[in-house]
Amino acid sequence: MKRPLALAALVIALIVGIGFLVGWRNARADPVVRRANIALPDWPAGAPPITLALISDIHMESAAMDEGRLARIVSQVNALHPDLVVLAGDFIEGRGVGEAERAIPLLERPLSRLKAPLGTVAVLGNHDHWTDPAPLAAMLRRIGAVVLVNQGREVGPLAVGGLDDPATNHDRIAPTQAALATLGGAGVMVAHSPDVAVKLSRRTTLLLAGHTHCGQVVLPLIGAPVEVTNHRYRCGIVRDPHRLTIVTAGLGTSNLPIRFGAPPDVWLVRVGPIPTR
Repeated sequence: MKRPLALAALVIALIVGIGFLVGWRNARADPVVRRANIALPDWPAGAPPITLALISDIHMESAAMDEGRLARIVSQVNALHPDLVVLAGDFIEGRGVGEAERAIPLLERPLSRLKAPLGTVAVLGNHDHWTDPAPLAAMLRRIGAVVLVNQGREVGPLAVGGLDDPATNHDRIAPTQAALATLGGAGVMVAHSPDVAVKLSRRTTLLLAGHTHCGQVVLPLIGAPVEVTNHRYRCGIVRDPHRLTIVTAGLGTSNLPIRFGAPPDVWLVRVGPIPTR
């Protein structure tokens, strides 16, 4: 009786081990490049369309992300020739100041090589606040990124608003939208979590977000066993009245360093004026 039980346990352990290895390889794969073309109201007259690269959830210090992998992804993004790079938070995995101390140098070297004519804008995520947001934000500014903390900024033909992390209650929607209203250009909001979509005014017709990892593990028939936000905003393009939300699966992982059915991705979004008839 003991031998069949031992054999069954060995087979189960082997299946689990193979599954974990496959999930880990999925998590470390080169990100899929997803593309969208979006027409925005209030586009400045005569301004040409531009292309945004949306990156999120690097989660440096997780088993699925290291400096070498991030460097390869930066080269991949640069080869897409975006006009603007948008970093939507969760640069660091884990909790505590020690995580930030280890992760920031590993982030700085690759991210400093991002190239885009209109530069880089960034917001922070929940893991960034759980570690140490101040030195992380200082590093991002040091490499030339504009870190938006419940603020707005004109970037080319866009009026970009950046919300601090909603999941840790650092977002301040009203003042951010008020700042956005004073700027010229087509309104775009960046937030780590897409949950803010239902709270935004009509001034923001495009929201860029991450946080969900598109479920990270999405199983056939079952779907995603764990949801970190409203399931409607789990992944991809979500259309609401007066607004379109794009949610990236991000690059890294949280908790278990595996992915199934939700590969890492980068969004390349071309934005421009509404066509005239």
